[in-house]
Amino acid sequence: MMQRVGLIIILAFVLVNVSYFRRLVKEHDNWTATGILILIFAAFAVISNLTGVEITPHNNLISSTWLTGLPATDSIANTRTLAITVSGLVGGPVVGTAVGLVAGIHRVIQGNGSDLFYIASSVIVGLLSGMIGRKYLDKNQYPGMAIAALIGLGMEAVQMAFIFIFSTPGFELVQLIFFPMMILNSAGTAIFMSVISAYIHQEEQLRAVQTHDVLELADRTLPFFSSGLSETNAQQAAVIIREYTNFDAIGITDASDVLAHVGPGSDHHIPEKEVMTDLSKRVIATGQMRIAHSKAEIGCPHPGCPLAAAVVIPLIVQGHVVGTLKMYFTNPKDLTPVEEQLATGLASIFSSQLALGMAEEQSKLVKDAEIKSLQAQVNPHFFFNAINTISALMRTDADKARTLLLQLSTYFRTNLQGARETEISLQQEREHVNAYLSLEQTRFPDKYTVGFDVETSENVLLPPFTIQVLVENAMRHAFGNRRHDNHVWVLVSETKTHIQVAVKDDGLGIDEGVLPQLGKQVVASANGSGTALENLNARLTGLYGQESRLHFDTSAAGTTVSLLIPRKERVQNESLNR
Repeated sequence: MMQRVGLIIILAFVLVNVSYFRRLVKEHDNWTATGILILIFAAFAVISNLTGVEITPHNNLISSTWLTGLPATDSIANTRTLAITVSGLVGGPVVGTAVGLVAGIHRVIQGNGSDLFYIASSVIVGLLSGMIGRKYLDKNQYPGMAIAALIGLGMEAVQMAFIFIFSTPGFELVQLIFFPMMILNSAGTAIFMSVISAYIHQEEQLRAVQTHDVLELADRTLPFFSSGLSETNAQQAAVIIREYTNFDAIGITDASDVLAHVGPGSDHHIPEKEVMTDLSKRVIATGQMRIAHSKAEIGCPHPGCPLAAAVVIPLIVQGHVVGTLKMYFTNPKDLTPVEEQLATGLASIFSSQLALGMAEEQSKLVKDAEIKSLQAQVNPHFFFNAINTISALMRTDADKARTLLLQLSTYFRTNLQGARETEISLQQEREHVNAYLSLEQTRFPDKYTVGFDVETSENVLLPPFTIQVLVENAMRHAFGNRRHDNHVWVLVSETKTHIQVAVKDDGLGIDEGVLPQLGKQVVASANGSGTALENLNARLTGLYGQESRLHFDTSAAGTTVSLLIPRKERVQNESLNR
């Protein structure tokens, strides 16, 4: 029996080393994943039946390699209950019950139709273990080793109760197998679950570390890529990228020339020279990522070039290839799908950083430079606070950290869009506000409640950041040191000709001495200067005239900031064309 348990544990090690199985375990609520988990654990249970130890009516033990059938008078000591219990703990009640049904039916068939009670007992074990497993799965975790051992002990006790009551030699059989079966199945369940938990936890920790490193890398390269593709910026960025990755060499080009090359091959991949490799030329021409696993595929004309594998990704800004990011290995075997995915992700981040820099540069050149400059601004304190929040979550909740990283990406994407357009749809503005709130409410949980009451089309147009500025202003200034029960309401309504936006709070009100200055000049305070309101007011009046300026209504019960702008709506095909 110890050998049989060992076989199941070996299978567990094999399974958790397969990334597809680990993905199935995390997607247990998906019906396709549930079906595949049932098939996998049902196979485990059948193998447990087939590798059992036969017990004759005289308590003689017959050990065979593959037990396909046995007389109706004989019994089996096996690890079926272990397989069923684990299936329930990993997959929940649906998986556990289904596996128990398959295992019980197979055991009855194996015994030539005898001992039908095994079907009922196996289903009950699968259902009970699945219900227990569901409680842990809802918390995104698995039971610890000691708890798993107790669960395995309890499930085997259920099986023993059925054998005692319904089996013909019930007392004698239970007396023979009780202690070894209880101990081995309990220990097997604990070891199996600890193997799965350890691997899943290790994978999550690794992802958290990788995400943290990518965030730190992005933070360090931001000043260089956002300043544009120059030789100096590219050289410093390449050094940082090589420091944070496993690649042997890093190259950066613009659309025609080498800007930087750090690592092997730097003797002939020289800045200010034209791009020489065929691989890079194809990427610039097509805008498609290319992967090379040999020197011939790289196409470097230099005879002694040590670079033997490469990933070359285009840097794309506003649909145009502005350069490439090239990552090289001297050993082709070092290039794995992990490095390919990393390179693709980094190129996307660097393209966004370049786009951010180009948007800022373009905003200075357009006719309404003052408005566009405001819309392109990114509060550095907000950015670093968000980065620090996400970094802290890496150690406690990697999934939440990844979600916030996506929200930060949404925030910057809408910032870039706001830098290009003087008006965006209400839907786009709400996405920007929601991204901001996700990050801020993670920093200050339960401090603010923000609600929306929208009585107009999501396609109506308004200046970028209008609602976001007012919501941020309320959250920062309205409540003083009050830590709970702080409410902000966003109200959007319409008439035939105008859209009215109001942001209301139940804060402490605005000091009467400050009120006349708000929206008109800088106002010194402990939490800011009022520049955002001044800039917003300037944008509104610049676009629509004095009738659209900000209005402030305040009392000890709270403040409402409102504005009125002409009603304009973006038609669907116009939105798509943009």
